[in-house]
Amino acid sequence: MRPPSGTTTDQAPADPTATDDALATQPIGYWSGLAHSAVTRHLRDAMARIDVTQPQYWVLNRVNGGPEAPSREEVVTQLTPLADGPHEIARVVDQLLHRGWLSVDAGHRFRLTDAGEAARVQVRDLVTGLRAVVHDGISDEEYVATLKVLRRMVANVEGDAS
Repeated sequence: MRPPSGTTTDQAPADPTATDDALATQPIGYWSGLAHSAVTRHLRDAMARIDVTQPQYWVLNRVNGGPEAPSREEVVTQLTPLADGPHEIARVVDQLLHRGWLSVDAGHRFRLTDAGEAARVQVRDLVTGLRAVVHDGISDEEYVATLKVLRRMVANVEGDAS
C-alpha cells in the first residue's frame, strides 16, 4: 500500500449526524456499510413481498445473460462471491429448479422456463423502480463520480491503484 498523497485529514468517529463540513473526517467503512445495509434491506424487503430473493434474481439474470447457457458449476462459481455463504447459490439453483423457473438441457446447461423468464422480468421491473427511489435527487454524474471514488478506494487498499 502506498502512502496517501496530498494532505491528510484526521479520522473522526462515525457520526450519522455529521454536518457537511465534517464529512471529510468521516470513516468510509461506516458510511459505505450503512449504505450497503440500507439499500440491500430495502431491496430484499420489496423482493420478499413477491416471494423472490435477491440471490434468486442473480441466478435468473446469470442464466439469461450470457452468450451461452451456463452449467450449474459456472453459475455457482460466478455468483458465490456475491452470496452470504459458500452454499447459498447452489441452494438457490435447487429452489429455482423446484419452482420450475429453470430447466436443464441434455448438455447439463440451464435455461429459463417461460415461468422463470416471467419472474425475471417482474423482478427487473421491481428493481428498476427501487433503483429510482435509491437514486432520487442524485444525478447520473454524481452517481458515476461516487462509484469512481469507491472503485479508487478499493484499488488503493488492494494495491492496484494504477
